[in-house]
Amino acid sequence: MASKRAVVRQSLPDVIVADLRQRILSGELAEGELIRQELLAEEYDVSRMPVREALKRLDAEGLVVFTNHRGATVTQHSLEEIAEIFDVRMMLEVDLFSRAIPLMKEENVAECERILKEMEASYASGDIAAWGPLNAAFHGALYAAAGRKLTNQLLERASLQSNRYVSMHIDQLNQSQHAQQDHSDLLRLARQGNVEGAIEKLRSHIANTKQQVLAWIAASRR
Repeated sequence: MASKRAVVRQSLPDVIVADLRQRILSGELAEGELIRQELLAEEYDVSRMPVREALKRLDAEGLVVFTNHRGATVTQHSLEEIAEIFDVRMMLEVDLFSRAIPLMKEENVAECERILKEMEASYASGDIAAWGPLNAAFHGALYAAAGRKLTNQLLERASLQSNRYVSMHIDQLNQSQHAQQDHSDLLRLARQGNVEGAIEKLRSHIANTKQQVLAWIAASRR
């Protein structure tokens, strides 16, 4: 965090939040890393006020733990907490997917296909930081037809937390091809109206990702 990072002068906290979020999701800012307000203000060439506001927002998202007059620490979850995040995702996503499949229209399918192409391009170009948000966008598009706004809001929080680890997992274990196949299968089963098959595939997709992420993180923390 040494070089200056130019930001647009309007809505400074929004710009800083977006940049810091990206840096956390990409792993540039590591778990447990201390982020000091004064250093961030110097880095972004702004006063401490928008930095403080940005850190408070990231604290609300669960990506950092904010401390008055000190700055923030990038959140480090225990293995048990990471497992719980994926368990919450599974409960919410299974419910949403089962409701969405009978209501899906061609525009829902087209949006899912569009995002899948973006995911392929992001990995091919080495833009690993984009994978997590695109993964969340794809799953969100799969469930959009359900029209369950409150459930989606709960899922957004869990997805934001898990996407940090999904991005690292895909990058470190070279699992993009396997994940892409799972996503294609989910969309195919949904198009067929095969609710039972789609739900079973979704459960195994999330469970497998969870176990692989936990194994990788446990090994990396030793």
